[in-house]
Amino acid sequence: MIKVAVPLLHVSNSALAKDFYCSQLGFHHEFSHCAGEAGSDPCYMGVTRDGVWLNLSSFSGDGVAGGAANLFVDDVDALHAEFISKGVPIDTGPVDQTWGSREMYVKDADRNCLRFIQS
Repeated sequence: MIKVAVPLLHVSNSALAKDFYCSQLGFHHEFSHCAGEAGSDPCYMGVTRDGVWLNLSSFSGDGVAGGAANLFVDDVDALHAEFISKGVPIDTGPVDQTWGSREMYVKDADRNCLRFIQS
């Protein structure tokens, strides 16, 4: 029985990724396992927001930059306002899609796309 899936996104700089995901997108840093000294790369970390997990890794072989994660949300417009207030660059949206959802896309420094989707 499958209970949950956790997207893994490849990042090139874990310190910059941690700052972006936590300081700007509102995720909480849960853990880091770093091979380098003092938390330097390569590093594998987990972040959460509202009970949703994302894993970020700068280890070679852990995904490729430019991945995507779909995050289903209650209110895309409220999240958009929060992100704008924190200076987060918005790649797309919020926009009403022809397939019936309202979506906003945000990309990190490695061009990983977080798709915030309201049904």
